[in-house]
Amino acid sequence: MTGGSRHDADVIVVGHGLSGLVAACELADARKKVIIVDQESGENLGGQAHWSLGGLFFVDSPEQRLMGVRDSHDRARRDWFATAGFDRGPNQPGGEDFWARQWAEAYLHFAAGEKRAWLAGMGMAWIPVVGWAERGDGRVGRPGNTVPRFHMTLGTGPGVVEPFVRRIREAQAKGLVRFRYRHQVDELITSGGAVTGVRGTVLAADDAPRGHRSNRTPAGDFELHAPLVIVASGGIGGNQATVRKNWPARLGTPPEFMVTGVPAHVDGRMLDISEQAGARLVNRDRMWHYTEGLRNHSPIWPAHGIRVLAAPSSMWFDAAGKRFPSPGIPSYDTLGTLELIQKSGYGYSWFVLNKRIIEKEFVLSGSEQNPELTAKNLPLYLAKRATDDVPAPVQAFLDRGPDFVTARSVPELAGKMNRLAGSSLVDVGELERQIRHRDREAADPRSNDPQIRGIRRSLDYLGDSLIRTVPLHPILDPQAGPLIAVKMNILTRKTLGGLQTDLSGRVMGTDGKVIDGLLAVGEASGFGGGGVHGYRALEGTFLGGCLFSGRQAGRAAARMV
Repeated sequence: MTGGSRHDADVIVVGHGLSGLVAACELADARKKVIIVDQESGENLGGQAHWSLGGLFFVDSPEQRLMGVRDSHDRARRDWFATAGFDRGPNQPGGEDFWARQWAEAYLHFAAGEKRAWLAGMGMAWIPVVGWAERGDGRVGRPGNTVPRFHMTLGTGPGVVEPFVRRIREAQAKGLVRFRYRHQVDELITSGGAVTGVRGTVLAADDAPRGHRSNRTPAGDFELHAPLVIVASGGIGGNQATVRKNWPARLGTPPEFMVTGVPAHVDGRMLDISEQAGARLVNRDRMWHYTEGLRNHSPIWPAHGIRVLAAPSSMWFDAAGKRFPSPGIPSYDTLGTLELIQKSGYGYSWFVLNKRIIEKEFVLSGSEQNPELTAKNLPLYLAKRATDDVPAPVQAFLDRGPDFVTARSVPELAGKMNRLAGSSLVDVGELERQIRHRDREAADPRSNDPQIRGIRRSLDYLGDSLIRTVPLHPILDPQAGPLIAVKMNILTRKTLGGLQTDLSGRVMGTDGKVIDGLLAVGEASGFGGGGVHGYRALEGTFLGGCLFSGRQAGRAAARMV
């Protein structure tokens, strides 16, 4: 493959999601000319980030201090590395985790340093109550956040994207940034071992609303040239075939049925295309799929799933009604629970709770599921979280969601669970015995039940006691009913691996050397280095990884051209 000597821009950015926008902003600030190409229309500007809850990972923030949380860079580093479990040559040049480990170190300094001030300077703000995601069991050296670090952005995902869209529009008005929507990249153009441009298909116009599947009808061809190409389109979560192909052997066979947490255009095409141009793709079997996925009652994209972010009071059972041991406790350990589900022999699980718990402890991920927060109405959001009432989006799932059943007794509940699953796996006597045992433990102040201890630890944190965790009480308390069971599906979301990059975002080739002219950011680069999270994420670090990798690569690219 060869390309001409003409340049259409200083840099071509493939993908108009968050990481691509950040990189383009940095380039425009340096007065570089950028073309952003994407296979979708401008309706999807911002990509996956638009649909997110907008959570960001900060270390020792003002919000943490307000909540009485004591955090530090050293503590965050200890938690990150215990959670990541880097074990693929992290100290060996050529190892799959070599650059990932260095990106982790750099990102931690960013999260504990200028990250918050940088974003606040663009007008971003966060709710004062810090969330406690992936909290693990609290033991030092085990996976998880030993303190709360999940900061929800006012405006949710759109609020994270907004400052960069504003900056891009200003650069566009100055002639520094141009968009090429409905341009599907099929090939990276190379010359003399360097990437010199992109070639692909112009797709037919499509007025599909944001998130909906668009057509792939060819309407022409295109070719663009630049000294540098930044790949910012790399997720695979919308392509279940690719998810299944790369499913890690350590987790057995992928479930027969999964719901999808991202739009269909998150298809992973650019990973294969980059690999064909000589890029090194690493850690492709590391993934981040959620275990609390609901079938959406009003789907936008195919197999559209919504994730429940639960606090620790709901009981979690396998498909046969057997209670999971720790870490199978809501909010503890996503991949640890996924392993438990996979070992159960079934691809789904059950939450059992009551109305009192769902009123306070169910948060649905996604900008569209959190209207007050997305509208930046903080007083209304906090008021609704503090009141004893089921949030409207959660009530919609109770009323219309295909994965919910309610009942006034355990026998009625078990019968409805079995009918929903189309089986007789749940034994009513055994289910009731386990719930009653849990309720007795809840009344024992000296209980060693891991979940009861976890609920008490949650209530000891001011933020959880205010808006996230209900006081400890019997699930079978008739005043707290009715009983609720939720069939939880596996929900595809992120690939944690990606194109291996150095700290400037330059892509490494299969020979271990930098490929001239090619950079990668965001999920395409495993959020930095080909897998900055290792095996597990601490949450709030996916958007953060897009922000940091986009900034790093954008600034580096500006120095290169």
